[in-house]
Amino acid sequence: MAGVDTSRGQRRKGFRQRSLLTALGLVFAVSAVLRIGTLDFAFAQGAGLAHPAPPGAASDSEAGLARSLQAALSELVALRQDLHRREAATLDRERAVATAQMLVEDRLAELEAAEARLEALIATSDSAAETDLDRLTRVYETMPPDTAAALFEQMPPSFAAGFLARMASPASAALMAELTPEQAYAISVVLATRNSSAPRLGAGGTGADDTES
Repeated sequence: MAGVDTSRGQRRKGFRQRSLLTALGLVFAVSAVLRIGTLDFAFAQGAGLAHPAPPGAASDSEAGLARSLQAALSELVALRQDLHRREAATLDRERAVATAQMLVEDRLAELEAAEARLEALIATSDSAAETDLDRLTRVYETMPPDTAAALFEQMPPSFAAGFLARMASPASAALMAELTPEQAYAISVVLATRNSSAPRLGAGGTGADDTES
């Protein structure tokens, strides 16, 4: 917001400077016209070219000069009014931009806060789910193998393999011994192939495929 205020102040200063320069320019122009006209008249008189002005000519000349000056002043006033209108319109646009920027920043802050809450909720949910799985695994480990095997027979092999992978080796071996051969084989396949897509390292520290020629 500091940048917007600085830019706004610079624009206002520029408008005032241009308005002042325009006003001074018009004043100087009027003054120059008057001086040139006076010098021309004086030169004409000095050269004997000027004829005596008829009665009333001086008053007509003064009236014309006054009208010219009034027209120049009116033009100056109109120009300054136009500059003021433009400055006001620019200020209105700057205020609108600043307001829109504040709204965008508020919305971004709300989105970031909502994202943080969602991440915290997901983390809490994952932690609770992991705690529940660990607790249930410990329950299966402490059950008699034949009792646990009766439950594992009812589970899909992929689901049962997840618990067996978490159990201590003696408990999982005793449970597998109580399963039917078909269920034990299906669970073994899941356990053996669950990390089959992971890269393997050969004896030389490179991929197994790289060691073959």
